Amino acid sequence: MFYARKKELASLTAQINGSRKCAVMIYGKRRVGKSTLIRQAARSFDGIVVNHICVKSSLAINLKSLTDDIFTELKLPSPQFQSIRDLFRFLNGLHRKMLIIMDEYPYYSTAGSKGELDSQMQDVIDTLSPDIRLILCGSYITVMRELLLKGNPLFGRFTLVLHLREFDYLDASLFCPAESVRQKAAIYAIFGGSPYALSCVDLEKSLEENIEELLINPDGLLRIHIENIMLEEIRSSFDPQIFAILGNGKCRYSELTTRLLLDKDTGNLDKQLKTLQQMEAIEKVVPVNHPGDKKKQFYEISDNLMRFFFTYIYNKESTVFRIGERQFYKTQIEPSLTEFVSRRFEGICRQYFSRRVKCGQLPSVTDIGTYWYDDPVSKSNGEFDCVLKETDDTYSFYECKYYSKPMPLAECKKEILQTAKLSGLNAHLSGFICTAGFAFDPGRLEGNTDLITGEMLYDPSLFAVS
Repeated sequence: MFYARKKELASLTAQINGSRKCAVMIYGKRRVGKSTLIRQAARSFDGIVVNHICVKSSLAINLKSLTDDIFTELKLPSPQFQSIRDLFRFLNGLHRKMLIIMDEYPYYSTAGSKGELDSQMQDVIDTLSPDIRLILCGSYITVMRELLLKGNPLFGRFTLVLHLREFDYLDASLFCPAESVRQKAAIYAIFGGSPYALSCVDLEKSLEENIEELLINPDGLLRIHIENIMLEEIRSSFDPQIFAILGNGKCRYSELTTRLLLDKDTGNLDKQLKTLQQMEAIEKVVPVNHPGDKKKQFYEISDNLMRFFFTYIYNKESTVFRIGERQFYKTQIEPSLTEFVSRRFEGICRQYFSRRVKCGQLPSVTDIGTYWYDDPVSKSNGEFDCVLKETDDTYSFYECKYYSKPMPLAECKKEILQTAKLSGLNAHLSGFICTAGFAFDPGRLEGNTDLITGEMLYDPSLFAVS
């Protein structure tokens, strides 16, 4: 099944079926749906489709493999070429309508000296026949992004660039449309927004069974996916302990330095964190009311599936072996799973507001994020996890509740009073988002308040921006 990606599909389809030169670059993390998107678009292409996967080998072997795949589809004997430039010059002269997909392009481009293949591809694209549509695709985000830099030979050569990211909570819900709000939130919080990971979840089984079979089991599909694919880039250049420290929470730079037992800051950790951000493995969380304050910047794991793995499973192989998957779940995961999902639910709520802003439903909102406060009156500090910044520099504060029962009136009133006691918040309104809804009529709350139920998070109108 093909879910979401409507805008990306429309753009790609228009490119490969247009009359002008077509050189497309598509990149994103592994198993994010790049190949699925290309296959879906290719269905509309009236010509020969060559789906080639580059390999970790030499330039010569990659060239031969690409040549063989192309001429197999052409049903012609496969000749030998000295360079990829020569190959495409030959193809230009055939005047055959072709869509050539070069998947995992970084394997090919890094096979020779730096920039060697990219320089040849510059000439390929510059002289590309309108009959040939070319797609370069890759999972190594840092390598693919280098193609877009001004110093790279391919800078400015692409006619379309698509950066595919993981699904947010709403698109992820398309994989489990009949589930309850709480179950949809839990599935996204645990398995994340990778189409592959979501497709592995068996909705005929319980959440516990899926976690045991897919993640705790050393031979589980998602366990193998994480350890052999998602961690492949990380292990070669970075300390996985960074992820183990972050787990289900977030840390300041100074906290990471201390817990990694770094005697002095050489700047290496900062470089690693910046690269990991570019790889979309971690992200920096900056409060909307303190965007330039480095002391209030935090790092956290970006991907929910990776977050779950490092929170519960990383380096626990021997424990699983001794007590088994079922007992490991019961003793190591189940007691804190609701808290784990609750903390991820705050991110779901921020994504919900992002959807609403993009749909034009909240024209006065200028930013969405967290809010850090230092209150001299109560001598306290803390953070609100879901806040909207308004055009008049006021803020709307939302409490996010992953509840199985409706939120009572007394609890709402108590939290409103506690927020009101904090000085200097400059509040626009106080709001509540509860998966199970509310046990009272909204009119019973005084002041400028907003109540959002779990069903409202999955309002079909929000799919307009998918």
